[in-house]
Amino acid sequence: MKTWFITGANGGLAYPMLEILLGRGDRVAATVRKPQALDELQEKYGSSLWRTSLDLTDPQAIKQVVSQAIETFGTIDVLVNNAGYGLFGAVEEVSDEQIEHIFQTNFFGSLRVARTFMPYFRSRGKGHIVQISSEVGHLANPGQGLYSATKWAVEGAFETLAKEAAPFNITITLAEPGGIRTGFFANRGVFGPELAAYNDQPARNFKRVHQSLHTKEVVDRDLIPGDPQKMAKVIIQCVDDGNGPLRLALGSDAYADIKAALTSRLAELEAQKELAYSTDADDVVYNRS
Repeated sequence: MKTWFITGANGGLAYPMLEILLGRGDRVAATVRKPQALDELQEKYGSSLWRTSLDLTDPQAIKQVVSQAIETFGTIDVLVNNAGYGLFGAVEEVSDEQIEHIFQTNFFGSLRVARTFMPYFRSRGKGHIVQISSEVGHLANPGQGLYSATKWAVEGAFETLAKEAAPFNITITLAEPGGIRTGFFANRGVFGPELAAYNDQPARNFKRVHQSLHTKEVVDRDLIPGDPQKMAKVIIQCVDDGNGPLRLALGSDAYADIKAALTSRLAELEAQKELAYSTDADDVVYNRS
């Protein structure tokens, strides 16, 4: 039996994880914006589920809730940072306030929760942090630049944290899903104001597609292939195994899109090799072996 702490527990990959974990006898401390969203699970599993509201933009609240969760269960084995949302619109269009809020939630919020758990995990000599990232942590499309930016920031910070945490027997996993058949676009998408200059541009087309998904009760099966139950099982299995890759690409679209992005970047880098070397100081000696 493990004890988990999961943020944004009523949405995305978190809810199917909750169902699986509680169903097999694990305990979960779950944070949500509206605790009543977990009423059904609370009634079914009782004291195995501890829930509370948490605003990830409030640093003091994060510290208090983490302390309460540890005190309630006596231990936490796994942190899952799931809370987050999407912001869609051209980089020029979205407002300063929208940019600040999405970074405070998706990046700073996740980082604060992880940093709050680090001293506790170090004291125990073990721990596992699962950070829900996205395929867009490797690429950027017109219309989702600032959402992508939060995930790029997450990728950089948590890859570094993985290297820093490893000597303390703390494991980091970055889950990178593509499209998931959940309420992400219907419930967790924010759209920026529109500038006429972008009416016929790719950023507007991207935004219109996601706005249409925002209003649909049934997901577009071609655009969103990911099964949240299957993804949740893979993440849980990764934690149970205690090892595995730093990054987990989840979904056929995630695999294809990440591969294409990395392949393109590598080709572009290779084309610049001579240029890069030409900017070194004249006294640099290279080992060509």
